[in-house]
Amino acid sequence: MKKTVRVTVMITGLVLLFSGSLPAYDGGDGLIYIRSAKVLPKGHMQLYTGTRFFGKIAQFGGTGRAFTLWNVQGKSSLNFGASSHLELFVTPIFYQDTNTQKGNVLDGEGNAPDDIFLGMKVASFGPLESPFLFGGQLYARIPTAPTHNIIYEPYSAGKLEIGLTALASYYSNVMFPETGWSLHANLGYLNHNDVGVELTDNPDDPTAQTMSSDLIAGIGIRYPAGTFDFSAEINATTFINRPPETAYSREFVSYFTAGVYYTPYRWLTFSMGVDLRLASGEDLSNYAETALRPPPNADFPNYPGWRGVLGVNIRLLPISSRSSDTSYLESEAEKRQRILDQILKGQETDETADEELQRLQAERKEVENELNRLRKLLNEEKKKK
Repeated sequence: MKKTVRVTVMITGLVLLFSGSLPAYDGGDGLIYIRSAKVLPKGHMQLYTGTRFFGKIAQFGGTGRAFTLWNVQGKSSLNFGASSHLELFVTPIFYQDTNTQKGNVLDGEGNAPDDIFLGMKVASFGPLESPFLFGGQLYARIPTAPTHNIIYEPYSAGKLEIGLTALASYYSNVMFPETGWSLHANLGYLNHNDVGVELTDNPDDPTAQTMSSDLIAGIGIRYPAGTFDFSAEINATTFINRPPETAYSREFVSYFTAGVYYTPYRWLTFSMGVDLRLASGEDLSNYAETALRPPPNADFPNYPGWRGVLGVNIRLLPISSRSSDTSYLESEAEKRQRILDQILKGQETDETADEELQRLQAERKEVENELNRLRKLLNEEKKKK
């Protein structure tokens, strides 16, 4: 029964609310984990629903009895472009395995719901015609789960947590960013606000005397290839102020993540990622002298060696984004043609230096390539009818 429920959560992460840009695991524009420095356009709304999971077959000590250890998380994210530089989001974790019998579902094996993230992204800043964009993100983790300090997950003490992330992006195609490769970097700080919080059932166990805090860094690249996009990223987490020894996951960890994105329609994107642990510090949790429950099996570290990520991103607004592909391609072709006409007109009347003329010629070539691509797609759509 428990296995069936967990599988259901994983599937729900893909098909819940089947009613563009690459979706991050927390929603919005980005890679699996790395966020871009670009906000959603004003008035646009996206819904991301996904799951992250890990499973391994192990044995109970020397009994020879095998069991499957699962760590499954289900998450959704609703992102809204409030202005040309502001994006708002709410991200509830609707299910989280606990592996401690302290949850509120599955005989204590899971939290449903878990915590909720609220935040804003202030981004899409950069010099005119520059390939670089910059921004920042502020978010809060609101504790709504019945239990925290969960093994195999990043540390959380069940208090209001505040995070701040600096964002930077480079786009190889300045005029049409979605058609070229891009590079993204994040540097974040997270404060756990956990002074005095009891992480075990023993009130005599040590608690945090200063606020625990993380430094989170990551870099990733995206490469578009038609209907499919591909990404690769590396992220790492280390503590500035380490949590008390009654905490799980209190050591350094770094993961490599490979991602694939499939967009059958411009308003619908499926994503799949695989996390591979690159490095992690020695397990610093104290199981022998505190009431902290040891891992289910000695060869299971605080951080899994691998994790799978599956998700679906649906563009809810504007409604026009879900019109027929033919109408959309015709509209885009008209926009590109207007840009091309403006550039041609600028070339005819501009008498500035050679450098400006070369820039206009390069832009003209980019627009012509994009226009030809759209015309080809439009012809293919017409042939299908």
